[in-house]
Amino acid sequence: MTIYYLDGADLKMMLRGAVDLLGQSKEEVNSLNVFPVPDGDTGANMHQTLLAALNEASEVDSTRIDVVAEAIARGGLVGARGNSGVILSQILHGFSFSLRGKEKATAPDIAEALGNGAKMAYQAVITPVEGTILTVVRKSADGAATQRSRNLLRMMVAALKNAFTALQQTTDLLPALKQAGVVDAGGKGFVIILEGFMYALKSASPIAKNPLEKPLKARKDDPFKDSPAFHNNVGVINYAYCTELMVKGTNLPLEDIKNELAPFGDSMMVVGGGNLARVHIHSNNPGMVLERCLRYGTLHGININNMLDQNMTVNIKQTGADKPFAIVAVGAGEGITKIMKNLGADAVVAGGQTLNPSTGEILKIINDSPAQEIIILPNNKNIILAAGQAGRMSSKNVTVIPSKSIPQGIGALITLNPGDDFITASVKMEESLSSVRTGEITRAVRDTIYNGMIIKQGEIIGLSDGELKHTGTNIATVFEALLEEMIDGDGRLITLYCGESTGINEAEK
Repeated sequence: MTIYYLDGADLKMMLRGAVDLLGQSKEEVNSLNVFPVPDGDTGANMHQTLLAALNEASEVDSTRIDVVAEAIARGGLVGARGNSGVILSQILHGFSFSLRGKEKATAPDIAEALGNGAKMAYQAVITPVEGTILTVVRKSADGAATQRSRNLLRMMVAALKNAFTALQQTTDLLPALKQAGVVDAGGKGFVIILEGFMYALKSASPIAKNPLEKPLKARKDDPFKDSPAFHNNVGVINYAYCTELMVKGTNLPLEDIKNELAPFGDSMMVVGGGNLARVHIHSNNPGMVLERCLRYGTLHGININNMLDQNMTVNIKQTGADKPFAIVAVGAGEGITKIMKNLGADAVVAGGQTLNPSTGEILKIINDSPAQEIIILPNNKNIILAAGQAGRMSSKNVTVIPSKSIPQGIGALITLNPGDDFITASVKMEESLSSVRTGEITRAVRDTIYNGMIIKQGEIIGLSDGELKHTGTNIATVFEALLEEMIDGDGRLITLYCGESTGINEAEK
């Protein structure tokens, strides 16, 4: 089989194949996390980023490869989640840039685009490390560039072969990978993406043969654009939560769904038909809305907004009482969110381990704020790149304080004084990070060996500033050992934050 060029339709098909294969393999990629902690979400983040790129591309009717590639890059940038997702979005961005002005692309064009994608990926990371996805992408581009054939399939085979070889070598390039006996998770994800591209190109992926399903978006003729949810009505709000979602099923009975949901709120609209319905309702019980909708199919694109918060923001805008700058923090759990808001955070984005908000979600919070200067506290090492990308995409003055944990974020908020301006607050927050140490106690999600410690799945593990230090079967013993590890010199203020599954009596003990 010989293929001499690709157009936009081919690129969509290849991307669909990659999304399909990565979706099937994301748990395998997740499991390659070096630490056995429950934050191995590299595969999930890469899949969500690629899916966002596909959704954006599916809205494009053109068959020009430059137009489709630009849409893919745009979707990837906004939908990027976690460090792996941000790096992947930069690969797509570089790939797209090389195809500008081209209606179709030949093998040399695609090889050049892969090379530019690798270059952009390296630029996205302040200190590039070999033995990661960066190495795998660069080697795949080298393989494509050295393949002299004009046959795109042969070029893809060469790129995939080089990528696979580079992936196997990552184990030897990074000591942590060698000790754990695994390859780099991001590199593995990229190899799977290349496999998906090639299989779809050969029409080997069944899903690649199906027509692309276009996601629902607000269009000029969208009935939702005139619904009350799209207008800022300052006044009494009877139902606090604006709930929107899509339901996928078979022969969905729209009237039955409407009748089911009617008792739970107002401003309800259920549109669509056949196998897809879009639901919008204002309710005080969004959980009941989701439960009722589950009777008819699977739920997608769930978005629940607290209109009381939105109403307060509108009031601030209209009275001119907006702050000189706003603080956006990332946090997980009702308690942490309340603490952060009490300490001065204007908005708290749900996120943390295994829940990395996308670039687009952070960007929306930035743009919705009435302030023109924004401070972001990502509070997780895997969200810092996405926060920085959101800041660069906004027209506002945004600074990212590189907080890597919830305690660091809270410590930064504690430094705030009412009279601080944007620059003063930013400097104080960043300086505060070095004075906070973070310990974490959780359970191992798999067997592994790390730093000479033999760790079994389900055992208690203790981390100090992200470094795995202790393991055992008794939480109190690990906790005490971790405290001794962290506390040295003069006295320290110790604050304990416990999760939902930890009872208050156990925490106090």
